[in-house]
Amino acid sequence: MPEQTFSVTFWGVRGGYPKPGPTTNQFGGNTTCLEVRAGHHLIIIDAGTGIIDLGEKLMAQHQADGKPIVATVLFTHTHHDHTQGFPFFIPSRLGSSVLYIFGPKWLHQDLEAVLAHAMLPPVFPVALDELGSLRVIRNISESEMIVLSEPAAPPQVCNIYRDYEACSPWEVRVMILRSYSHPQGVFVYRLEMGDRKLVFATDVEGYAGGDRQLIRFARQADLLIHDAEYTAEEYLDKNSPRQGWGHSTWEMAVEVAQAAGVKKLVLTHHNAHHDDAFLEDMERQAQALFPVTLVAREGLTLKI
Repeated sequence: MPEQTFSVTFWGVRGGYPKPGPTTNQFGGNTTCLEVRAGHHLIIIDAGTGIIDLGEKLMAQHQADGKPIVATVLFTHTHHDHTQGFPFFIPSRLGSSVLYIFGPKWLHQDLEAVLAHAMLPPVFPVALDELGSLRVIRNISESEMIVLSEPAAPPQVCNIYRDYEACSPWEVRVMILRSYSHPQGVFVYRLEMGDRKLVFATDVEGYAGGDRQLIRFARQADLLIHDAEYTAEEYLDKNSPRQGWGHSTWEMAVEVAQAAGVKKLVLTHHNAHHDDAFLEDMERQAQALFPVTLVAREGLTLKI
């Protein structure tokens, strides 16, 4: 069987809030959203404002070929910059769309309740349960994994210790690491297809000596996408230190990539104050330490 497509496209690369304008045209101003194509499966990670343009692309495809939009949506956490685009995701309003939505609980609130709360009047005109799509929303935990098999089959959620037997080479497996370095915690996802691995670690903060759990989780990954919101100078600023805010410096990201032996590193979750010139310089500095490093930019597609 020929090797199947496994790729990631960046639709939003900012953290905090969107930053459109002439100083961010090169790298983009939308907040976090990734499109992963794994064989026949469409996987969307996070729903920052980048998901709005992704939704328009999916709608154009649907209008051209008539095929329903079926997607698995993974939320790393429910902070605003990772959910704010979801109410404007046009496929969610289409009756033929099917969305399988997974993510963590926020304290004692289910994921569905958090998403619904963001769309309640008077702050939004359309409630979550008024959307036309079929939505299956489920909390998941670190002891579970998501398995995508046949194109038309819904995702399975399996206990990693008991429920699941060996996968076929073309199934897609989504593994979870819960990091507590971000306020209220965040999910790090590892997507596997055959022997290829993609790790997405946004909103994580480094530890002394490197985040050993994350290093183990990302070991030998083909691609590690890692938070790099700050420089070391910003992180340690004596007037306004960013320690404990739940984000990394690009140096922390490089440290994880080197220790884990990953094949490629992409830096993401760009600070809204970092313009194109700043990010170009950051990319050069990071490549001096770890040559296979890129800074994420909207529209970038990488094959895994």
